[in-house]
Amino acid sequence: MSDALLLERSGKVLTLRLNRPEVRNAFDADLIAHLTVALQEIGADPKVKVLVLAGAGAAFSAGADLQWMRAMAAASEQENLDDALALARLMRTLDELPKPTVARVHGAAFGGAVGLIACCDIAIGSTDARFALSESRLGLLPAVISPYVIAAIGARQARRWFASAEAFDAATAAQIGLLHQAVAPGALDAAVQRQVELLGQAGPLAAAGAKALVRRVAAVGDDASLDRDNAALIARLRVSAEGQEGLNAFLEKRDPNWRGFW
Repeated sequence: MSDALLLERSGKVLTLRLNRPEVRNAFDADLIAHLTVALQEIGADPKVKVLVLAGAGAAFSAGADLQWMRAMAAASEQENLDDALALARLMRTLDELPKPTVARVHGAAFGGAVGLIACCDIAIGSTDARFALSESRLGLLPAVISPYVIAAIGARQARRWFASAEAFDAATAAQIGLLHQAVAPGALDAAVQRQVELLGQAGPLAAAGAKALVRRVAAVGDDASLDRDNAALIARLRVSAEGQEGLNAFLEKRDPNWRGFW
C-alpha cells in the first residue's frame, strides 16, 4: 500500500483515505496507479462489505497535481493517451467495484475528484465542500470522467458545469444529484455511518449487486469503446494549441490568451 493511501478497517467496513494532505490529495500518476490496485484488491476481499472513500486533511481532493499537469503538458499525444486510459481504468474500477461504496466529501473536490464522487454509489458531503469541473478554463474537457458525472447529474446540468467551469457549493451539488446529502461539517461522520448501517441491513449480495443491475438496465453502447474514445479526446486536447495554452497559462499563473474575448 502506498503512503498516499490510508486503510482503516472497522469490522466489515473499510475506509480508503487519499493521503496527500500537503497537496490537498491531488491526483498524480502514482496515486492513480496505487488507487486502482487498492480498489482491485478491495473488490476481491471477501472480508470487506462496504467501502468508504475519503480524503485526509483539509480536502477530499483538489484534482490534478501541478507537477503531473506540467509533465502532461510537455508529453506526447500517445503519452497523454496512456495517462488518460490509466485514469479511465481507475474510474471504471471504482464504478464497477463489487461492493457498495460511500464517498465522504469535505473541502475541495475539483476535476477528477468529482469523477470519484460520481463513481461512488452514495455520496455525502459537508456544507463546507466546494466543487468544480474546471477543465474548460485550461482549454480541456472532463472527458474521462464524463460518463459517470453525466450519469450522476444529467446531461442538462453537465452542459452548464462542463462549459462554464464555475465552482459550486454543497447545496448545489445535492440539488443537481452529485451528492445525495449535504450536512453540517460536524455531522458528516454520523451521516456516513448512518448510510453504512443501512447498507449493513441489506442482503450483502443484493447491496453489492444493485449497481450492476442499474448499470445493466441503463447501459448504452460499449464501455471499452467509450473509455478509449474519451481518453483519445482528452489526449488530443492536451496537446492541442488551446490545451497547451490553457495548461501553460495555469502553470505560469497568467490568463490564457482567450480570457476576456467575450
